[in-house]
Amino acid sequence: MAIEIKAPSFPESVADGTVATWHKKPGDAVKRDDLIVDIETDKVVLEVLAEADGVLGAIVANEGDTVLSNQVLGSIEEGSAAAAPAAAAPAAAQAAAPADAGEDDPVAAPAARKLAEENGINIASVAGTGKGGRVTKEDVVAAVAAKKAAPATAPAKAAAPAAAAPVFAAGDRTEKRVPMTRVRATVAKRLVEAQSNMAMLTTFNEVDMTEVMALRSKYKDLFEKSHNGVRLGFMSFFVKAATEALKRFPAVNASIDGADIVYHGYADVGVAVSSERGLVVPVLRNAELMSLAEIEGGIATFGKKARDGKLTIDEMTGGTFTITNGGTFGSMMSTPIVNPPQAAILGMHNILQRPMAINGQVVIRPMMYLALSYDHRLIDGKEAVTFLVTIKNLLEDPARLLLDI
Repeated sequence: MAIEIKAPSFPESVADGTVATWHKKPGDAVKRDDLIVDIETDKVVLEVLAEADGVLGAIVANEGDTVLSNQVLGSIEEGSAAAAPAAAAPAAAQAAAPADAGEDDPVAAPAARKLAEENGINIASVAGTGKGGRVTKEDVVAAVAAKKAAPATAPAKAAAPAAAAPVFAAGDRTEKRVPMTRVRATVAKRLVEAQSNMAMLTTFNEVDMTEVMALRSKYKDLFEKSHNGVRLGFMSFFVKAATEALKRFPAVNASIDGADIVYHGYADVGVAVSSERGLVVPVLRNAELMSLAEIEGGIATFGKKARDGKLTIDEMTGGTFTITNGGTFGSMMSTPIVNPPQAAILGMHNILQRPMAINGQVVIRPMMYLALSYDHRLIDGKEAVTFLVTIKNLLEDPARLLLDI
């Protein structure tokens, strides 16, 4: 019996997808929930899993093909044909077992053979150091240790993205052409559209991070202990400050829909994350209601999912305001591009020790430049500047966040 392998049901915001990678070849045995194929959409990479045990049959949609929701990609053959490869393995193992695999086995000591079976080691692959090449228990122990160490090196190979920039030798004038991923192409298209369709401006300010850094330094250990290992970073302070400022300046949290302005009574804050496949922006829903610990926990979860390619479309859909942190890569100043249909984006940057004039004295302070890019069709310059100053004041005196002043 053949079971069809179908593409996932895409949400309304995703028209189609591209077959990125087949992880199995026709004729390969598969088990239920095995990863069969990856489908790359404009936002995320979706995994298609096997619905039953069997053998992969014909592949209908090849790598690089564009597919629609629920389109047939291939098939899995169930039944005796599927059971054959699995049944063949034990039979082959029995056939390969030496006839004299008893107490007087000249190839492997009984203790060594038992240890190998318990750890899934093929005794024939273990080099024997005993008399006459006999495999000893110590030989199997070494093989088990080597097997456990092998996965530690595997992620390094797997981590390299398929479309990574090639490395050329000095003086090499060759060229390599690789297709742009759908995520990268979509990011490029949306950024160009934003610049073409918006009256986009950027205003800058700087914030003294002394108080936030002192607060974090004083309580980070207690914070981590009290919140089950969640670490206190800087991003949660910026998210809290931004959500408070968004309450005071609702236009910054609004969007344009045709001839209408849509004001949002909630703050869904997108946090830009760089991944191997491009920039992704998972969203913290109702961030205005979240504690610092909930914000940090959410961001940590998103970061891990982005690295593993596990972010879902729902987690990256929507958002009323975005924060991006180029400072993690050492950026001192930038002009972030608004993510449509949002009206504004806040850019964080590197914290640097700089001389500042405070109360007539020159002192060294940890300073960060902030940038707010905004759609001038919706937000006036005065609102944008005052919004950014509000964030600056809240960060320079964090007690304001508690006192709501």
